[in-house]
Amino acid sequence: MEIRFWGVRGSIASPGPETAAVGGNTSCVAVRCGSTQLILDAGTGVRKLGDALLREGPVEATVLLSHLHWDHIQGLPFFVPAYLPGSKLSIVGSAHGAGTLREALSAQMAAPSFPVRLDELGAQIALREARPGEAFDVGEVHVRTAKLNHPGGVLAYRLEHAGKSLVYATDTEHYACVDPALRALADGADVLIYDAQYTPEEYRGDAGRSRVGWGHSTYIAGAEIARACGARQLVLFHHDPQRTDAGVAEIERLARELFPAAVAAREGLCIDVEAVARAA
Repeated sequence: MEIRFWGVRGSIASPGPETAAVGGNTSCVAVRCGSTQLILDAGTGVRKLGDALLREGPVEATVLLSHLHWDHIQGLPFFVPAYLPGSKLSIVGSAHGAGTLREALSAQMAAPSFPVRLDELGAQIALREARPGEAFDVGEVHVRTAKLNHPGGVLAYRLEHAGKSLVYATDTEHYACVDPALRALADGADVLIYDAQYTPEEYRGDAGRSRVGWGHSTYIAGAEIARACGARQLVLFHHDPQRTDAGVAEIERLARELFPAAVAAREGLCIDVEAVARAA
């Protein structure tokens, strides 16, 4: 199981010299498990991922969408494999009661917002609605889902392959205690990718507007859930678009004081999950 990060920002893409080292693209994580290719979310980072996959030949992949906010789907219209007849794509997600997955994805590609409709794409595309608590297989990978805390709803995913495990828990809020749904999903995970968009001070609103109820979390909550579920590595994810490279590095430093095996997600970061398990 190999994890590679192509987009690590939340809310909106944030290119520029102060974010170049961490990267400015929004959520997109590629996971290769043997011959099975999965893509966690399709933010703007999925564009470059598509170009990289095409260099390897015809693309067959499954996209697991946590939810349908723009920063998690806006790259799909620019994912070149979706336009090619030789590609086979499965898109899994939920509109969380606001229509269907197909309706939601079609809306962002409808006129006047985009010139190509979803049903005009050349690839073989299958859409599947996912439910909280559901379990299913994607090729060689066993997938489990859980509903977390975010306005409009969000799904976390647990991927299991050859005895190794990854949990992807972005866009979630911790509230007063460790979320029991996430704790159960992430129990014993080798790698936990977790939303750490805000500092505790920002979350509380110590020097401005409170972010409570916005559906995002902190590095402290990430360390708490990592300890509670016995994760081997914590990856801090979904960085605030205003967070500079230096700011991300500081959050990483503080997180390591609470959970030494913590790392901040950066574009290009590659994690060999088997190596993480061996080192634990």
